[in-house]
Amino acid sequence: MFRPPRGTSVRVRIAATTAAVALALSGCAGAGAVGGGDGEQIVVAIVSNPQMQDAISLQDEFRAAHPGVDVQFVSLPENEARAKITASVATGGGEFDVVMISNYETPMWAENGWIENLQPYIEATDGYDAEDFVPSVREALSSDGDMYSVPFYGESSFLAYRTDLFEEAGLEMPANPTWDEVRELAGDLHDPAQDFSGICLRGLAGWGENMAPMTTALNTFGGGWFDAEWNATLDSPESREAIETYIDTLRTYGQPGAATSGFGDCLTRFSQGQSAMWYDATSMVSSVEDPSSSTVAGDVGYVPAPVAETEAAGWLYSWSLAIPSTSEHKDAAWDFVSWMTNKEYIELVGEELGWERVPPGSRLSTYEIPEYAEVSQAYADATLESMNGATQEATMTHEVPYPGIQFVGIPEFQDLGTRVGQQMSAAIAGQVTVDEAIAQSQRYAETVAETYQAEEGQ
Repeated sequence: MFRPPRGTSVRVRIAATTAAVALALSGCAGAGAVGGGDGEQIVVAIVSNPQMQDAISLQDEFRAAHPGVDVQFVSLPENEARAKITASVATGGGEFDVVMISNYETPMWAENGWIENLQPYIEATDGYDAEDFVPSVREALSSDGDMYSVPFYGESSFLAYRTDLFEEAGLEMPANPTWDEVRELAGDLHDPAQDFSGICLRGLAGWGENMAPMTTALNTFGGGWFDAEWNATLDSPESREAIETYIDTLRTYGQPGAATSGFGDCLTRFSQGQSAMWYDATSMVSSVEDPSSSTVAGDVGYVPAPVAETEAAGWLYSWSLAIPSTSEHKDAAWDFVSWMTNKEYIELVGEELGWERVPPGSRLSTYEIPEYAEVSQAYADATLESMNGATQEATMTHEVPYPGIQFVGIPEFQDLGTRVGQQMSAAIAGQVTVDEAIAQSQRYAETVAETYQAEEGQ
């Protein structure tokens, strides 16, 4: 369904400008740094999430295998990490030897020469087995057939719900729920007097925060960011219906403080029994199903992302590790990258921290491990089915000129998506009307569209 645009020079210049602005806004490096030892030091920039904290906790195992490499972590919240990493890599800052990026950045940064081609490293590493990666993820992290980043975990999105509460209330979750059905179920279980919400959804502004699930809603309602001719379509009737549905669902049946609530807050609320449903990333299972930290482990069911006009609505995403071309310690960086993304790391997490904590959605062999198969019965099939079904053909109603499902695969989207996310968050908070948020968002999108239409001679 994706029809690639012509020309890249303008987009590269815009990306560099955006990165420079991000550098000014994101502050200095070093927040959350962890490390030790006297060996060759590499600096690893990561997103602060439970799976990455697990990796930090297991560093003694890495040091034992690679005593000559000293790892220094820079761990930042998601929005801040995106800005800082983009700024450093795009401007050749050289602060980092390993960066945590995704399938949004990987193909663009590979084309720009900002990150190393990892294929030679992969092929020279015995037993690494890149063919074991989930095919859709491997393809998304490749450029011209070579991998430029490797997945730490992969994800689509699905709807989690409390099976015990549904049973008590005599409610049944449809096998493939629509947004209308989800709203009705949320209303049945919503109880704000008890600090209990019918559903948890991201409201926190950010292209990778509230605009990820909201974009899947745009797609399945038949709307979107742009049409095939790069006309901005955020104010189309279909997009408007999707935006209104998402915002009204969150304001009516969602969690308190929703406008500043992102993945982390929803994870906490749902895991601590404060929400009946949660639509978000399939990677949630590592925490939701961990009985040491979740009060609802074992009482959760999983169904595909809510739909409207399409057969599917899940996204495709992978937090992956890449080596900036500016790194002066590329071999040591690959030692760390390959350690954290190989089959043995999966086994290590399972044996040391619990099989519920295993990073999901990266390797097919993970789902063949008996211990993991046992603990993942409720969600393994749902995760893989969501990832396999996360294509533009299944989740969109019309052709678009960009790659991506829950994002628009162009450099400007980091800025555009965040600006629109701020408008949507303001509407959720009641600071602006939905109409005002849509009108301003459309203007932002039209500015970006003009660049691409000019490149294509429209």
